[in-house]
Amino acid sequence: MRRSRHALGALCAAVLLAATGLILAPPASAAALTEVTNFGTNPGNLRMHLYVPDRVAARPAIVVAVHYCTGSGPAFHSGTQFASLADRYGFIVIYPSATRSGQCFDVYSPEALRRDGGSDPVSIMSMVRYAQQRHNGDPGRVYATGVSSGAMMTNVLLGDYPDVFKAGAAFAGVPFGCFATTGGSTWNSECANGQVIKTAQEWGNLVRNAYPGYSGPRPRMQLWHGTADETLRYPNFGEEIKQWTNVHGLSQTPAFTDSPQSGWTRTRYGSTGATAPVEAISMQGVSHNLPVSAAEAIRFFGLDTAAPPTAPPTTRPPTPPPSGGCAVSYTVNGWNTGFTGNVRIVNNSSAPINGWTLAFGFTAGQTVTSAWNGTVTQAGSQVTARNVAYNATIAGNGGSQSFGFQGTHTGSNPPPNSFSLNGSPCTVA
Repeated sequence: MRRSRHALGALCAAVLLAATGLILAPPASAAALTEVTNFGTNPGNLRMHLYVPDRVAARPAIVVAVHYCTGSGPAFHSGTQFASLADRYGFIVIYPSATRSGQCFDVYSPEALRRDGGSDPVSIMSMVRYAQQRHNGDPGRVYATGVSSGAMMTNVLLGDYPDVFKAGAAFAGVPFGCFATTGGSTWNSECANGQVIKTAQEWGNLVRNAYPGYSGPRPRMQLWHGTADETLRYPNFGEEIKQWTNVHGLSQTPAFTDSPQSGWTRTRYGSTGATAPVEAISMQGVSHNLPVSAAEAIRFFGLDTAAPPTAPPTTRPPTPPPSGGCAVSYTVNGWNTGFTGNVRIVNNSSAPINGWTLAFGFTAGQTVTSAWNGTVTQAGSQVTARNVAYNATIAGNGGSQSFGFQGTHTGSNPPPNSFSLNGSPCTVA
């Protein structure tokens, strides 16, 4: 039962978007999530999906984005904004997928908790090396992030491979080694309930013992947790802070404290800057289904400053869909009273569309609260989405552009039943 709650809570967590506002990305393009097979040694029997943006940097950073229990790499790709940020900043994203029953990652076995010991961490390292070799990935800029089971794996990867990962961002996780079990069990109730309490030195030793003899620099760590987490309870947050401050030889007294938004308390250790050795964000009253702020993770990694050149803004007036029409696909991820919608507009004519406005209506009182890759406004039930400067053109012969938004609902969340592009109706795909 506890494991079922863990899986369900983590599933919801992954579809929440950044709670910090609008996320912009560069032009939508032909880049797509691709499965890679035969990527190397794979003792965990994981699957690998890779996202390489069209405008990838010449020496791209690599972000390993790890899903929650019951999830998958493709689900984490579609439910978070790491790929959109990759489009903007030119890095590569690896999405591992667990294949064992429950689709949780091994963060508990003795093999997983030591460097090159086997199981899932070794499989993920094979993925990293594949991306470095095939896509000229920068070995000095490799990062890990994840939610719930993926957050636990983020802790494990940074402990096992401190010479590989430069930083991590763990959303609703537990310390390295906290979930360790014996006898082949995959669930540690004592840890999940926040009952594993150790000294900072004891926690730090667990990390150091994963790679005995290593004396090089340690990866920076960003930690996120809701005070009302019912699955991996809040005391784990404090234990993670104790662990990673000790690993870095730091005091547990923050060097900096602020509230980046209502209900959030952010503390930094060892530095007051945006890339402090340890950064921790406590979210008052938030459950295990916490918002996944991909933009804040990428900011902490230092990957939000070097983007490939962007296309100049267009000043051409909007044009209607030429003969041949348009098609719109709409996908939604929902939870409780919230949801995300992703919209893809396809131009089926031979001529390009220069400047687009897509209109549609909700039928159950849904409300848009934020958006990305488009400017979205709402009047009553009617929603209007317009291009931003970098994605105004939709090429002909099947060219497409996409945008997305986050919204709220009151229990019923049917999709729009019609769309019009620049005043002309589109086929609903």
